[in-house]
Amino acid sequence: MKVLVVAPHPDDEVLGCGGTMARHSVQGDRVYVLVVTRGIPEIFPPEEIERTRQELRRAHKMLGVTDTLFLDYPAPKLDTVPEYKLAEAISEVIHVLQPDILYIPHRGDIHVDHKAVYNAAMVASRPVDDMFIQRILCYETLSETEWGALSESSAFVPNVFIDITRFLNKKLEAMASYRSQLKNEPHPRSLRSIKALAYLRGGTVGVHAAEAFVLVREILPDSAP
Repeated sequence: MKVLVVAPHPDDEVLGCGGTMARHSVQGDRVYVLVVTRGIPEIFPPEEIERTRQELRRAHKMLGVTDTLFLDYPAPKLDTVPEYKLAEAISEVIHVLQPDILYIPHRGDIHVDHKAVYNAAMVASRPVDDMFIQRILCYETLSETEWGALSESSAFVPNVFIDITRFLNKKLEAMASYRSQLKNEPHPRSLRSIKALAYLRGGTVGVHAAEAFVLVREILPDSAP
């Protein structure tokens, strides 16, 4: 299996599905991460961007990521990028990698970049032209998903839970590599909050630790002989 995780910014992928990524890797799946943005210089000095990307490389090595790709669109200004251009860029990556499973941010996240990536990824993964993606899942990103406006159409209501009991420590170690992105307790992007969410999601379905997702689409191939 080939897996593609689309992350608006570095660390979203670990927060949202770091344990699942590690699990895929151990199972022999090839895991790819597409980071959509690069911080704009008015806000993020070049040395800070490079430091974050070094942290990303360490985290991805821990999780067994096969390869990491970058689109370098401006962050936090994806609302200035035409949606069709962003969709085309993501679509090109999808058609090169041909993933079986796609993980994307949730549509209700508070950050405008997350919303833009969700919309573009949905366009890029439309089930047309022999699209090969079998499963699309939205992950939750602490400090983004739970801070979004709550409404029936935007609330994160998970219906898929992946047991990451064996991989929770690996997720926490990977997130600890993102020193520039971690926050002190009780911020949701602290290690304690990340662990607490994993326990909560696990307890919901009777396992020690889990990551939760919203299933967008699943195509079950014909297995008849």
